Amino acid sequence: MVSSTSERKVTPVILSGGSGSRLWPLSRALYPKQFLSLAGEKTMLQESVLRLSGEHFSAPLMICNEEHRFIVAEQLRSQGVAPAEIVLEPIGRNTAPAVCVAALILLAADPNALMLVCPSDHVITQPDRFIAAVTAATEAASQGNLVSFGIQPSRPETGYGYIATGVALDGHSDIRVVDRFVEKPDLPTAQSFLDAGTYVWNSGIFLFSAATYLAELERTNPEIVEGCKASLEGASWDLGFCRLAVEPFGKLQSVSIDYAVMEKTDRAVVVPVDMGWNDIGAWSALWEISAKDEDGNVTRGNAILQHSRNVYAHTDHPLIAISGLDDIVVVATDDAILIADRNKTQDIKQLVTRLQEENRNEFSLHTTVHRPWGHYRSIDRGNRFQVKRITVNPGQRLSLQMHHHRAEHWVVVEGTALVTRGPETMTLEENESIYIPAGMVHRLENPGKAPLHLIEVQTGSYLGEDDIVRFEDGYGRVASS
Repeated sequence: MVSSTSERKVTPVILSGGSGSRLWPLSRALYPKQFLSLAGEKTMLQESVLRLSGEHFSAPLMICNEEHRFIVAEQLRSQGVAPAEIVLEPIGRNTAPAVCVAALILLAADPNALMLVCPSDHVITQPDRFIAAVTAATEAASQGNLVSFGIQPSRPETGYGYIATGVALDGHSDIRVVDRFVEKPDLPTAQSFLDAGTYVWNSGIFLFSAATYLAELERTNPEIVEGCKASLEGASWDLGFCRLAVEPFGKLQSVSIDYAVMEKTDRAVVVPVDMGWNDIGAWSALWEISAKDEDGNVTRGNAILQHSRNVYAHTDHPLIAISGLDDIVVVATDDAILIADRNKTQDIKQLVTRLQEENRNEFSLHTTVHRPWGHYRSIDRGNRFQVKRITVNPGQRLSLQMHHHRAEHWVVVEGTALVTRGPETMTLEENESIYIPAGMVHRLENPGKAPLHLIEVQTGSYLGEDDIVRFEDGYGRVASS
């Protein structure tokens, strides 16, 4: 890495640990909003990485939930992006520990490393302005300042935190010293911030040197630094992933960068920037940034509206028909329908908490479940049976496995299947089928260059996904044969 500040590359640290609960039912715990195409053709994660892949940036360092590792890897691979590292958190501990781990990794390779911390689930419609702001702030960050990026408020928003800006930073007319960080205000306070003209929204995007961040975190929360060091010292690497040690990381305090460092440091500065930013924190935010018809309605998918205004309607499968209703959100998937007041979509998080407390499948999973080898979709289920449509990507294979309580019948719909059943290995073509008894060791592979599609019918006394005994696996889900 070169030493010149003007030429020094910045490493994007992309945080992908959020659950996006306010965007349920599209966003689920095991497939949250950053993996969805909500504001464009690409997913929010892909957009976040691609906007930071230019000449000013090094390969990104990804921080994600262990459950999401293969989704992250595949979404990057599909865009031709090779990450510097994909770090897996064994348990969510908010942003301060996650960024601490990233800083330790970067500092070990370069004592002058600069890191740009970005959530993976934000929309930026003016990326050129964002990149220009980052470039302009690089020198200030290299001088030991902790740079945040503030969004000029357009309304008295109560869903965002604010930053009170102060005087200009010496030698940087476009960068302001931070007076204070402010938590999400009530409406009258938000209006007063807007009227004052000296407050900006806190975007949650930060630029600083790894050394400066670690020094400040060591001063305010030394136990986090020590715990992160222990997590890295005990980490393991497999299949391109860095798995942090569970015990030391699990003991860490769950705390944000804002609370752990930014609110307690005298090095905080802010770059006000207008870059078309939105954190898509609720369905109302998607309505705001989407193209609307003459009645203020936004529709995605098979939806028909009449005598309705300011509606957001999104459907993946069934027809949505709405008549005579204003200011509502309707979102339909194949297993859930949400109907909400468009001005109260922040409250959906409480609804999702209820789903979690009731242990509902709709909290965590879609009917389409993504796996490292492809995906499956539940088509039908009843007493002692379940029907799935399974798609295996070219060249991929499932683990060598066995089920205690269920038998399986596979019918190839399209493509070629290589099947291991006990001591036998056979090839199945379109319209051919095979039966796998309970207790039989088996494996499914796709040796072809096109996706393999098949129908699986499961029968038995128990059909849960935890009835899988793996003997061999190419995705790190079993220690050994």
